Amino acid sequence: MIQSTHPNTSFPCIHCNKWVSHNPSMGTVHRNHCPHCLWSKHVDEVKPGDRLSFCNGSMKPIGLTFKHEGTDKYGKVKQGELMIVHICMNCGKININRIAGDDNEHTVLTLLNISQIPAETFSKIQLQGIKVLNKQDTEEVQRQLFGIRMIRN
Repeated sequence: MIQSTHPNTSFPCIHCNKWVSHNPSMGTVHRNHCPHCLWSKHVDEVKPGDRLSFCNGSMKPIGLTFKHEGTDKYGKVKQGELMIVHICMNCGKININRIAGDDNEHTVLTLLNISQIPAETFSKIQLQGIKVLNKQDTEEVQRQLFGIRMIRN
């Protein structure tokens, strides 16, 4: 099944086949991942929304990261928005993708529990300057997803 190359079009998910509707209030213009399973399609090559990739492979969600937002006037790193790390199952390209407002929060949280990213893939991710989040980042991820600090037991 083909995902649309137009950013404002609905499409069937390349992985779970659920229908992905375009929702203008989802918080992102360039939808290419499923809000249910978070799988994506390799449609962008250079920048989000360019739809220049000829690969069109399935992109598996393998982790989470925060977008690098630079530093504030005091030199402190600004906390960026939550992003999904995807790897193309066809060509191996690694992309990061904004979380959309209609993404399943519990599915997003499962990406913190992925304990085994193959060493070769992890090295590729690090070379791109992407910090993969882990369980130590749970509180901040929950804050961004749910808007509140979660109570620890």
